[in-house]
Amino acid sequence: MRPNISKQTFEFLVSWQTRRRTVTTMLALCRLRGPSTALLQRANATLHAVPPAADTPPPPPVTKAQSSPAPPSETPDASDSKANGRRRRRTPIPPKRPNISLANPRQWNRPIGLGVIPAYDLALELIQRDSKFLVHEAAALREEVKVFESKVVELGGWGSEGAKDVEAEMEKKREKLKILEVQSKVNLPAVRWEVDNAMADMTNPAHRHLVEHKWRKDGDLDLLMERLHQMHVIPDVLPDLRPTIDVHVVAQTTSRERVQTKKMRTTVVPGTFLLPGQTVKPLHVYANVFHTDTRLYTMLLVDPDVPDEENQTFRTYLHWLKPNIPLSATTRGRIDLDGHTPYIPPHPQQGTPYHRYVLLLLPQPPLDGVTHSLNAEARAEPGVPTSTTLDIPPVEPAERANFDVRAFVQRWGLDTIPGGGAHMWREVWNSRVSKIYKNVLKELEPRFGRPPKEDPYLEYKEKKRYI
Repeated sequence: MRPNISKQTFEFLVSWQTRRRTVTTMLALCRLRGPSTALLQRANATLHAVPPAADTPPPPPVTKAQSSPAPPSETPDASDSKANGRRRRRTPIPPKRPNISLANPRQWNRPIGLGVIPAYDLALELIQRDSKFLVHEAAALREEVKVFESKVVELGGWGSEGAKDVEAEMEKKREKLKILEVQSKVNLPAVRWEVDNAMADMTNPAHRHLVEHKWRKDGDLDLLMERLHQMHVIPDVLPDLRPTIDVHVVAQTTSRERVQTKKMRTTVVPGTFLLPGQTVKPLHVYANVFHTDTRLYTMLLVDPDVPDEENQTFRTYLHWLKPNIPLSATTRGRIDLDGHTPYIPPHPQQGTPYHRYVLLLLPQPPLDGVTHSLNAEARAEPGVPTSTTLDIPPVEPAERANFDVRAFVQRWGLDTIPGGGAHMWREVWNSRVSKIYKNVLKELEPRFGRPPKEDPYLEYKEKKRYI
């Protein structure tokens, strides 16, 4: 009678018996073929023959004609042995994808094919339909603005008393038109992809809006204002400051960073510490501007932490000054800051705490009878400034040490409330500062420290103890 066994046990017994029969058959074949037959061994997941036994005859001698090596032939067996043996087949390294920018532009493509996800196709169709509707609405509003412009000419021209009400109404129309121009393109995937991949066209209102929105909402402006208030740049330098320009400062890298990153320059995060050696040469300043008309700005680089021994306080040192800098939304590249008050490298004095170095980009007043508005931007000619050109004389070296920023701003009408830009970083003394005093300033380096403690027993120490 067959014993009761489980299904798993039965399958194991069957497989074990099958393997036993296979091994027994292979051993029987080896005995029948005799001792000269090669044994079978397992190696590298294939069956290879063991070298013949010692009683086999030696191979024939090699002649001179046969001694020269034959050219290698790429056979399937040779390639397999290389792959399974000591040598590894090299995997080809894919070419590096080129950086996407305005110099190397690319076109947006759908992430998935048409019909793969119907919901995505429906959403994209809805966005495009809404964009076309807003484009038509903006075109109709643009025609209304043209009618208002003709009315202004009939009532006496821009700035006249009779045309003030029409100009105010036209300003509201232009504000609505700006919103429609942004909304008609801002939700398109191609527009957002171009802005995210450094291909923003600053002549496009939707692109300008996305770049400004990223600066204001992604934390860069918040970090700047936090450092300006946390480190008391406001109100030590200026009582108030509301930046509307995204200012970037680029300095030289340290020797260690140069070895690690292979980069010669690095972007300065607001409030970070730099070494005096990184700012010996003039820094590179860049700005993202969001108005279409060309306006003039004045750049200041000051140090408000220079000790004033006589008054037991601190004074401000002017390191750099450049007025009448034309900037607009289409401004590209580094700002030219040469040609006025030359650059003096930061040189924090020995024995003092860290110094704050503040870079200001202040807007100059508009032309007479003109205010910075959407109407003024629409009437402005490309490259023609809508700000007043200031005849600011270069600051003499003796006047740099006691520079009053507030008096300078008040004298030349530089208003910090409606806009401008700012940046700041910190530095402390090191041995490089001594070279700046010797080679650039060409004066003795001051040294500061804590005053010595008063010794109450100094009088008795000077007297003789024994008479």
